Amino acid sequence: MAKYLLLKHYRGAPASVNDVPMDRWTPEEISDHIQYMNDFAARLEKTGEFVDGQALAPEGTFVRYDGEGRPPVTDGPFAETKDLIAGWMVIDVDSYERAVALAGELSAAPGAGGRPIHEWLELRPFLTAPPTITE
Repeated sequence: MAKYLLLKHYRGAPASVNDVPMDRWTPEEISDHIQYMNDFAARLEKTGEFVDGQALAPEGTFVRYDGEGRPPVTDGPFAETKDLIAGWMVIDVDSYERAVALAGELSAAPGAGGRPIHEWLELRPFLTAPPTITE
C-alpha cells in the first residue's frame, strides 16, 4: 500500500470552457458537489483506501522563520487568487495506477448545471524514504 495526497484546487477563473467559477454556482450545485465528494470518501472508507480528508477555509496566513524568534506573519492566500488549495484527501492504495484512477473519479465531481467539472487534482505520493544524492 502507498499513501497519496490529493490536493483539490479552487480556481477563481475558469480552467476550461466547461468551468463556471464556484462563486457563481447555486446553493444546490454546491451541495451536490460536496455530496459527491462525501459519497466518494465513504466508498473508499469501505474499501480501506480512505485515510483522511478535509475542506479548507479560503482565508489563511503565511508564516516564516525570521531568526529573531518572532516569525513574520502576512495575510494570504486570498480567495481572489486564481488558484487556491480548497481541500485535500489522503488515500492509501495498492498502486500508482489506482491512485490516478481515483483522482480521475474525484475530478468528475459535479459543478454548475450538474456537469462534471473535470478539475485538475494534484496527486502527490508520500515520501517513504529520504532522498539520496548520487554523484
